Amino acid sequence: MLKRQILNIVNFIRACEPRVKVDLVKPVREQIRLMKRHGLRGTFLIQYDALLEPVYTDMLKELDPAQFEIGVWHEIVQPEVEKLGIKWTGRWAWDWHAHCGFAVGYTKAEREAIADELFAKFREVFGYYPRVFGSWFFDTHTVRYLSSKYGLDALCNCKEQYGTDGYTLWGGYYGQAYYPSVVNMFMPSQSEATKMDVPLFRMLGSDQVYQYDFGMSVEEGAGVQGVITLEPVYTRGTGGGGVPRWVDWYMRENYNGECLTFGYAQAGQENPFGWDAMGAGLTYQFALFEKLRDEGRIIVEPLGDTGRWYKKTYTATPASTITAHTTFDDRDRDSVWYSSRFYRCNLYTEEGVTRIRDLHVFDDGCPDPFEDRVCESNEVTYETLPVADGNRHSGNGVRAGVYFTYADGSPVVTDGFAFTDCGGNTAIADYGTLAFTLGENFLRIESGQDFTAEYRSGGGADHRPGLVSLSGDLLKFRYAGREYGIKLTTGRFLSPCRIESEGGVITAEIILV
Repeated sequence: MLKRQILNIVNFIRACEPRVKVDLVKPVREQIRLMKRHGLRGTFLIQYDALLEPVYTDMLKELDPAQFEIGVWHEIVQPEVEKLGIKWTGRWAWDWHAHCGFAVGYTKAEREAIADELFAKFREVFGYYPRVFGSWFFDTHTVRYLSSKYGLDALCNCKEQYGTDGYTLWGGYYGQAYYPSVVNMFMPSQSEATKMDVPLFRMLGSDQVYQYDFGMSVEEGAGVQGVITLEPVYTRGTGGGGVPRWVDWYMRENYNGECLTFGYAQAGQENPFGWDAMGAGLTYQFALFEKLRDEGRIIVEPLGDTGRWYKKTYTATPASTITAHTTFDDRDRDSVWYSSRFYRCNLYTEEGVTRIRDLHVFDDGCPDPFEDRVCESNEVTYETLPVADGNRHSGNGVRAGVYFTYADGSPVVTDGFAFTDCGGNTAIADYGTLAFTLGENFLRIESGQDFTAEYRSGGGADHRPGLVSLSGDLLKFRYAGREYGIKLTTGRFLSPCRIESEGGVITAEIILV
């Protein structure tokens, strides 16, 4: 069966931009014009303040619903809360700080009232309730409430990032989509009992190789990440959606078919950046999207269509992969991202050395940090359970990760990988001297001779799990009040950070305690 290669164009609309003077209407008008010119179907998500402005709503009402989908963007604004008699604590009518601009800054009753007001205003304007819902981030109670009361076809939130704009979403399902847990929307559900019946799609189309480490110094460690995504306002030499050569590379690698289930990316831009900043990038991208669509290489459709297809196709979250055999600037690096209901893993090669750059465990019983707490700060963090973190644990000259060496201490040298879809949520990335089998809740590593896997780290205590115990074949960690571990079925622990292969094989299972 051919794997769908899906692109969602998602543009969202605010009516307030306090930081700079910019024409907020022109980007919406031009995005519509470009999408019509190239016959591209897509989604506009409208914020509450823009719902109050006929200049936006009149444009959207005139659109052909067969081509354009309208949904809501949930950042909270002053007129929205004041209509409900809630005190506004932001600096301006729209403020991106977490304590005022997002639902986590309000009580559960207030979150429900604000969400109801947003959906009621949308229905007043458009005559129906929205079926798609997006925000940079959202709490579990809000989407659980909306999904139950109104029914939703799809959710979308920000890509993985650490500290950008004050929002940390770290260790989560790296791309495509998953069914969130009703206990914590940032964790994929692992059973029908915890499944929220609406898929969550990760936004923005991240650089598969560079985004993870962007802004990290091997000497000083991790800091606030920069951004390398399909967003057209990013035009630096490091890549981004405003760099045609990077866009060509991204589309080729992201839609190479090595995805296990379906290829996915989200394109588009919010209007406050202004048309001058995004126009050239969107013009190039949309023409390319039309070409790739007409060649049958991608499907361009609204977010809600993708959500409905996902729910019809998958009863539980399927595993997915994102691979890149090259980088856009031709350096000797490659990357494989694997995500399942139980964990995510990144295999990363630089100058012939392949390491496990990232390994995070998912626990669908881990509570949302704001389930029963109101956020009072400017920043917010959602995270999963770390085992290896090549971003946060690097520093002091060490790039963190699981490294592989032979008995004589020499590194296992690799040269590119071959990808195999084995079915059953399982993939193999074969580097010749090392082969990784990535399964839904296990990881198998094979070589032609015995080797040692060693976790090396050099950074501080940030996002670092505590060691609970090492007993025989079971290594237990604790993080955020949860216990989880790695159980070996092949190989043996030499220490909490070193594993010796058995017959050239290490097999590890992901367990929750």
